[in-house]
Amino acid sequence: QVQLVESEGGLVHPGESLRLSCAASGNIVSVSAMEWYRQAPGLKRELVAGITFGGSTNYANSVKGRFTISRDNARNTITLQMSSLKPEDTAVYYCKAEVLAGGLDQRWSDYWGQGTQVTVSS
Repeated sequence: QVQLVESEGGLVHPGESLRLSCAASGNIVSVSAMEWYRQAPGLKRELVAGITFGGSTNYANSVKGRFTISRDNARNTITLQMSSLKPEDTAVYYCKAEVLAGGLDQRWSDYWGQGTQVTVSS
């Protein structure tokens, strides 16, 4: 079984910073792309940032220049460093990983974390 566990989010003031991390564990053969998504109340889940195994990154326009995604391939972890946070960044943040799980029937599948709340408010 594969699990993705995110760190705790939190409540911060506008302009402050916050770091999220996500670790994949379990019967893992390989991890490909890892991504952060977020979902605000009443809105669709949206891609925030993604990173390939090789380190190529992509960001939503709304977070470019403020958020940075990074990964540690040896530990199957990703980090989202969020700076200059705005109230509109308030959402539940989810990590997602494309994982080749071990076992007799190895296949690539997407796994999701449980989500962590980030609230930006004065």
